[in-house]
Amino acid sequence: MLSVALVTLGCARNEVDSEELAGRLEADGFQLVADPESADTVVVNTCGFVEAAKKDSVDAILEAADLRDTAGLGGKARAVVAVGCMAERYGAELAASLPEADAVLGFDDYPDIADRLRSIVAGETHHPHTPQDRRRLLPISPAERTSAPAAPRARLDRAPTAPLKLANGCDRRCTFCAIPMFRGSFVSRRPSEVLDEARWLAAEGVRELFLVSENSTSYGKDLGDLRLLETLLPELAAIEGVDRVRVSYLQPAETRPGLIEAIASTPGVVPYFDLSFQHASNPVLRRMRRFGDADSFLALLEQVRSLAPTAGVRSNVIVGFPGETERDLEVLCDFLVAARMDVTGVFGYSDEDGTEAESFDGKLDEDEIRARTEHVSSLVEELTAQRAEERVGEVVTVLVEEVTVDGGVVGRAEHQGPEVDGTTSLVTSAAGSAVVGDLVLARVTGAEGIDLLAVPE
Repeated sequence: MLSVALVTLGCARNEVDSEELAGRLEADGFQLVADPESADTVVVNTCGFVEAAKKDSVDAILEAADLRDTAGLGGKARAVVAVGCMAERYGAELAASLPEADAVLGFDDYPDIADRLRSIVAGETHHPHTPQDRRRLLPISPAERTSAPAAPRARLDRAPTAPLKLANGCDRRCTFCAIPMFRGSFVSRRPSEVLDEARWLAAEGVRELFLVSENSTSYGKDLGDLRLLETLLPELAAIEGVDRVRVSYLQPAETRPGLIEAIASTPGVVPYFDLSFQHASNPVLRRMRRFGDADSFLALLEQVRSLAPTAGVRSNVIVGFPGETERDLEVLCDFLVAARMDVTGVFGYSDEDGTEAESFDGKLDEDEIRARTEHVSSLVEELTAQRAEERVGEVVTVLVEEVTVDGGVVGRAEHQGPEVDGTTSLVTSAAGSAVVGDLVLARVTGAEGIDLLAVPE
């Protein structure tokens, strides 16, 4: 029996992909191991979103390649394979520039991943694919989609939270984003398939479902019901063992009042709004091929907070986009001050291969982009710390994710998404009996940056 370790980079959607690959491999006779050093094969699930992520992916492949038994040095790995977005996006080009990988596999190889790995271990040469723009492929029609098996994935950790994929691909044409080119058109999963997987995750001990896709506000449009998410949320929240449902990746221009109400007021669904603003100046947004402005975004946040005053809000913004003026930057900063968001990711613009923005005029030089990014990042750090301080005195429910050897208890409140939104640490000995997966009612007593301190009630 060959053993396999999966190394995952990038977003929560990649985490689901890795667990789906793990499920296929395990079902076909591979032994899953957590440590790449003890694996016969190492599969690196790469990210191809921005330059920093690509570099991290290459470094991970090189690190895995060092585990091979070369020159009798004792390494165990017999094959190192790259999969994921970067592998799909660059295919043969990546294989040629990175001979340390024994193979580069695209998305079309996933159904036969076990056979692919066995042939690579046996010394057969895999010819990597030539990437194509998947937006030009017709999406699978709803009538032709087949149901997934009841347990379509294998969990790679025992965390009480797990991502649950709503859809694949994206139909939007943002000028800075390459994701639709290698992920393809937007394809919703059937509600029955999502619910079956949610029940399986609950049986595996998952207490919080983290709904992910490239654009969750589009869920159901290709199935003939744009409001399908509003009806799906109560069904997910009602599953035995599920205490929380969290929705991610909301497109502001598509965030309708009914969806806001469903997220803000459905029992078991946390009032958490992951809104992809990207900027606040209308001229910049139009060049990004996005919609809205500071006033419409603030009005959206007002709708959210009128229903759920303590709702969690996070977003990302791009600074230094081609043509961005100092006035545009000022509009963005003023918006961030007024928005009072819990977390904001700040990214300096960089060209992405094949995107429309790559050919735009009005490019800012790297030093100017860096200076603007540092300025906005500094402002955001101050604003999010202030927002955390505003939560002192609130009563929150903390999902325990870690109990340290010295008795420390760390988890997340309702407004904190997995991995990127800070944590809540429980203080005093009253938290000492908590275990991973517990839900603890606590009162916020302090803040350190975006992280909170709380005392169990």
